Amino acid sequence: MEVKELLNVREDMYGQYSIVSQISQDIKKVMKESPNYKIMPAFARESLDMIANKIARILNGNYYYDDSWRDISGYATLAVMEIEELEKHETDNAP
Repeated sequence: MEVKELLNVREDMYGQYSIVSQISQDIKKVMKESPNYKIMPAFARESLDMIANKIARILNGNYYYDDSWRDISGYATLAVMEIEELEKHETDNAP
């Protein structure tokens, strides 16, 4: 598939890129202004950033496209897995 063809397919699914980008950046701006954002580990911030992008795609494009919803679940699950791993190491290193 040519790049332009792929971009057309994506636009049909998610809507115009410039609008998705603006929605995503607006969501991320709110997140970055929150009290905990700067102190959160990178995995938590990245998961939230990716979820914001998926939310923007849903708000601007095909909200019935289940892959977008699954991606949100996936990024949340990755964050949970990281938290569980950190907790495991804390337990393993307890006196």
